[in-house]
Parts: sequence; C-alpha cells; structure tokens
Amino acid sequence: MQVILGAIETGLIYGIIALGVFITYKILDFPDLTVDGSFPLGGAITASLLIAGFHPLLVLPIAFAAGALAGTITGLIHVKLKVQNLIAGIIVATGLYTVNLRIAGRSNLPLSMNLETIFRNEFLRNLVPETIAPYLPLIIIIFISLSAKFILDWYLGTKSGYLLRAVGDNDLLVTVLAKDKGIVKIIGLAVSNGLVALAGAVFVQRFRAFDISMGVGTVIIGLASVIIGLAIARKISWLKLTTAVMAGSILYRFAIALAFRAGLPAIDLRLITALLLLTILVISTERAKKVKANARPD
Repeated sequence: MQVILGAIETGLIYGIIALGVFITYKILDFPDLTVDGSFPLGGAITASLLIAGFHPLLVLPIAFAAGALAGTITGLIHVKLKVQNLIAGIIVATGLYTVNLRIAGRSNLPLSMNLETIFRNEFLRNLVPETIAPYLPLIIIIFISLSAKFILDWYLGTKSGYLLRAVGDNDLLVTVLAKDKGIVKIIGLAVSNGLVALAGAVFVQRFRAFDISMGVGTVIIGLASVIIGLAIARKISWLKLTTAVMAGSILYRFAIALAFRAGLPAIDLRLITALLLLTILVISTERAKKVKANARPD
C-alpha cells in the first residue's frame, strides 16, 4: 500500500512538472532544458525560506515566481539575443546550478522534523482526525496538482492562451494578428518554468530535503510523462491533454516502482528512465507510421 501511495504522490508532484514540459514540448515546440535548473531552484528557495521562518504556503507562489523569472531569462536569450532555443535553455540551466547553491548555501540542505511545512503544521494536527492523517500528504498533493492543472486549463482558454497555442501551431498567424510572437514565447516559458519550480517547492516540503542534484534528468522525466500522456489521449479522445499528461506521470512512477520491486537497484534509476523513454518513443513513432500508411489513398 505504501508503494502505491508513494507512486501516486510522486507521480502527481512530477505531474506538475509534466504540465510545464507539456507547454514547451507540445504547445511551443521548444526543447527547453531550463527545467533541469528551475526544479531545484524551487526547492532551494523553499528550503531556505522555511528555515528563515516563512509560512509554508507563502513559499509556493514565491517559488513559482522564481521559476517564471528563470523561464523569462531563457526566453529573452532566445528571442532578443537570437540564441538557439536548446542552447538558451542549457545556458540558463547551467547558471542556475550556481544560483541554487548560492540560495541554499550548500549542496544538501535537510529540513528538521520540527520545521513546519504544508504537510506538517499545528493547524493540520488539530484539524485532521487520526484516521485520515496517514493520507493527508496525498490529499494535499492532489489539491495542489489539480489546482495547477485547472488554472492552466483556464489560462489556455484565455486570449493569451490561444496566442500561446497559435505560436506552436502557426506563428505566422500571431504575426498577422499584430502580436509579437517572441513575447508570447517568453510568456509560455515563464509559465512552464513557474510550474516546474512549484513542483520543486512541493517536493522539498514533502520529502524535507533539498539536494543540488535533484534536477538532473527532470526534462527527461517530464518528456516521458508527456509522451505517455499523449498516447493515453489518443486512446481516450474525450480526455483533456493536461489530465492525460498528469496520468502519464503517475503511470511513469508506477513503472519505476515496479522496476524497483522487481529487484533493480536505485542506482539504475536514470538508466531505467532512459530506456523507458526510448521504448515509448519507438512505439509512438511506429504507431504514427502505421497511421500514416493506413491514411494513404490506394
């Protein structure tokens, strides 16, 4: 039971990352590696502010804002300085490594058990019955992740959200509408990395520790979740893409949990992730080829 709860909890936290990667990968068609730095950025800010005495809830929007700033910098480097999108993300992610170390003060920053978080505080202890207490972290994570999903759904339905989708599908249309497609890209990158940093903030509060290496491979995990989610959406056409992406993240975490249950050591996590993503990509490519072949007229 603990394995299942753990997989769902972690899957939902990484589901917030998947929402951010979904914006860049699927909507903007922008290979953004900034997320490898913005995830630990949210974690470093959270750990430092909690130790400084900030309220755990207040830390979440601060982490989001910091991630949005990181995404904005990537966008400005790409749009204003004309640096290739992939290189722009690498530059910012590399710089964020030092920034995160500066914020946290060291490479590993554990939180004491007495420190209040959104999962452990006096208000919750007095409010929640003992029978529900073991499931409280999952309930809180579900609330935060679904709130992020619904707010993103709302945003994508606004004028700014439509422009964001138009940039990925047909950026010429945005120009015809007399809008600056570069500004729209920057906004998309800001929202994406804001979500990723928010996930970092929740992750650190849940597991009570920041580590400088926690962002390594974040973009790969996000991509795997998005690709699994898109495969689910093809099978269930009425499912919202944002919902499918979060479901993909949970399925991905279950696959990792099953691999560990089968006896694979924890040091093989990155290898498992890489092989899983490769398998998903190969299967997706083969299915796409079959669909194209069937769609050809005789």
